[in-house]
Amino acid sequence: MQTNQREKVINSIEKSFIKQVQKDKNLESAFLLVHSERNSIHLHIAEGAMNPKQPAYMASVGKIFTSVLISMLYENGKISFEDRMTNYLNPEIVKHLNVYEGKDYTNDIKIKHLLNQTSGLYDNFRPLLNKVLDDPNFTISPQEAIIWAKTHQKPHFPPGNGFKYTDTNYHLLGLIIENLTGIPFHEALKQFIYQPLGMMNSSMLHYSDPLDKNTQHLSDFYINKNKLTNHKGYAGLDYAGGGVVSTGEDLLKFMKALVSYQLVKKETLEMMMNDKAKYGVGIDYGYGIMQFKTVPLLMPKIFNVWGHAGATGSYMFYHPKMDTYLIGTFNDFSYERKGVKFMLMKVINKLNKII
Repeated sequence: MQTNQREKVINSIEKSFIKQVQKDKNLESAFLLVHSERNSIHLHIAEGAMNPKQPAYMASVGKIFTSVLISMLYENGKISFEDRMTNYLNPEIVKHLNVYEGKDYTNDIKIKHLLNQTSGLYDNFRPLLNKVLDDPNFTISPQEAIIWAKTHQKPHFPPGNGFKYTDTNYHLLGLIIENLTGIPFHEALKQFIYQPLGMMNSSMLHYSDPLDKNTQHLSDFYINKNKLTNHKGYAGLDYAGGGVVSTGEDLLKFMKALVSYQLVKKETLEMMMNDKAKYGVGIDYGYGIMQFKTVPLLMPKIFNVWGHAGATGSYMFYHPKMDTYLIGTFNDFSYERKGVKFMLMKVINKLNKII
């Protein structure tokens, strides 16, 4: 790879990113990290009201952390993906959780159904988000959020009979992790992921503080011009469905460790990726892992990445062919789809010229 050509492309990516943030009145801040050891690339920039060392709330990117914790427990013989969910949870929470067309399928929900979003359960996040926005003092625990959804919503299908992306599945997984480890979810994150990997500037939204006491304050994130950063009630609603707060460099440590089988073994990661459901056109969903697949005319081969994205325009993906990590966020709910689109069209497309 020619150095001049590489620098030209990196500069072009940087300019696209800055332009994207500056031209959009919805955006207050954003960061982008592109890393490839093989190709000697390390771009880490921030724009607007944040700097590259500042942690960001990563929304549903956190789901991959939850699925990795479950997979670690699987490797330690504490749980099987085929186990019934009801084996590990408080009967009060799981009672009549999936009653579809008059039949109770709750006992048929397996751990794998929660992981790959095929349990048929309803989503507790979106409906309750409105309550958080309406009332700054609104608080809810993960358990209460599950029970609220059970009371107010209907399941979509029997377990294993479809795909429905929902935070409820990941709330349940968070509670299972707590029951199996005997510690709160945010402590499990710290003990099994943050500390071993030296993720010193990472935490869980309103639940924990970073290991490095001098970590900068969390960058603000928004929905419809409403700043959500200091809404304490939002944390219980998000929980194991995406409460991870981190920096680009810390998230890079996590993804590199996952890709190189330091967190879970190769065969476990393959299982997490291969037991998948169809999320949408060109997107499969494994155990907390989104996988972009080739679809003729719609999804070119160059966009084959895996990782996770979040509602704030956050994303954390690995591109195997390019051996490149793509991490970032736009800190705003209006970028739920546009964040990934930017990563594909403005970053990967440009990298393709030099890699």
